[in-house]
Amino acid sequence: MSRPKIGLHVSGAGGLENAPVRARVLGGECFQFFSRSPRGGGGAPIRAETARSFRAACRRGELASYIHAPYYVNFASRNNRVSFGSVSAVREELQRGTLLGVRHVMTHLGSAADLGEQVALPQVVERLRAVFDPQKLGKVTTTLLLEISAGAGGIIGDTFEHLAYVLTHLRRRDVGICLDTCHLFASGYDIRTPEAVAETVRRYRQHLPITTLRLLHASDSTFGLGEHKDRHAAIGDGALGVDTFRHLLEHPDVRRVNFILETPGTDARRKRDVALVKKLRG
Repeated sequence: MSRPKIGLHVSGAGGLENAPVRARVLGGECFQFFSRSPRGGGGAPIRAETARSFRAACRRGELASYIHAPYYVNFASRNNRVSFGSVSAVREELQRGTLLGVRHVMTHLGSAADLGEQVALPQVVERLRAVFDPQKLGKVTTTLLLEISAGAGGIIGDTFEHLAYVLTHLRRRDVGICLDTCHLFASGYDIRTPEAVAETVRRYRQHLPITTLRLLHASDSTFGLGEHKDRHAAIGDGALGVDTFRHLLEHPDVRRVNFILETPGTDARRKRDVALVKKLRG
């Protein structure tokens, strides 16, 4: 069986080249970070020296790296300034990731609260197509992942059906999926037993090729199954429990992708979470 890398989300404060260093200190074998403020504003240009230092630190630590797109991305907004601004932001993240040698950028798709699902889904596809405008994007090596959402407030992308619709109509083999354990559970996909994991994977395969699964975000969930509330918890401190992550790591379709922990808490607690998941991996 394949052996996934276990890592976590870290800060890029003080310089993006610090992110891989922080990841190694916390025991990460891979890591995720924001390349700009997740709340708003443009990203400062990435200097050549920063990119060299970042790449060198990743090579030394044998670290795979990932960027999370800003939280404000909403391809489903009725407001063109928001939806096309999201296009620019995600396109820029792919370009920034390429400078840094990052493997994937992951993004949420947004909320259809002001449009409705039937109108929003085709719009999401069109905005994603605009991300890949070759005249504006240029040559990139970083690829895009669509992250499943928790399902509150008319969210697009909280079901396998939504994700399949987008990938089918986008028609790009380089775009994949990032599953998040808290979001999955919040959206009604149970993963607490081996049987539940097998059933959720079966449902995924009904709609999407398993090869589209490229990354897993791992955290416990403060709220229960199908409550559509996105509140991450430390491993073992929520409704999922420690054994959930053992079951995921035992399923061959899941354990072939890397795990990025998005757990809250102090660095000491997050370091313990990484060590625990490594232990579960065997």
